[in-house]
Amino acid sequence: MVVPFILLLISLAGAVASVLVWGPVPSLPLLFALACAVGALILLVLAPRKGRRDYIVVDGSNVMYWDAETPKLETVGHVVKALETRGLVPVIWFDANVGYLVSDRYMGVERLARALTVPSRQVFIAPKGTPADPLLLNGAAVLKARVVTNDRFRDWVADHPQVQQPGFLVPGQVVRGAVRLDLGA
Repeated sequence: MVVPFILLLISLAGAVASVLVWGPVPSLPLLFALACAVGALILLVLAPRKGRRDYIVVDGSNVMYWDAETPKLETVGHVVKALETRGLVPVIWFDANVGYLVSDRYMGVERLARALTVPSRQVFIAPKGTPADPLLLNGAAVLKARVVTNDRFRDWVADHPQVQQPGFLVPGQVVRGAVRLDLGA
């Protein structure tokens, strides 16, 4: 966003300098400066806005049971898509055993990300023997994000009192692919 603005200023300064040197006649330097100004203006308009991203943490190990209480990655995928259509950036956490619950072997971050059609930087797996709950709650605190889950995190209230704040936990369900989330107002 800064670079296109600087290019626009330099181009306009070049156009002014061209008019001061050669007068208000169409000269090659003037046409070049104006073409650069138009290009910089287009870049400025089309530049992606780098504002605050609205992250939301997804308790993948909980959400995968939302449809008929059977662990399925498709269920997590439906929830992820529903969140993305609302302009949210989901960060998904799983316990280490997720692969054995939905497949016949360990699944790493890359494979889970491909299955969920999200960048791998948005998928996390707790190390073997470590519950994902405190990790995802820490991640939510860092991102200043809410958590999509039906878990109440009672075992973690002492270390993470934010779980008791209204609206911090986003409950939901998936019925035959239809996602229902209680995102509040």
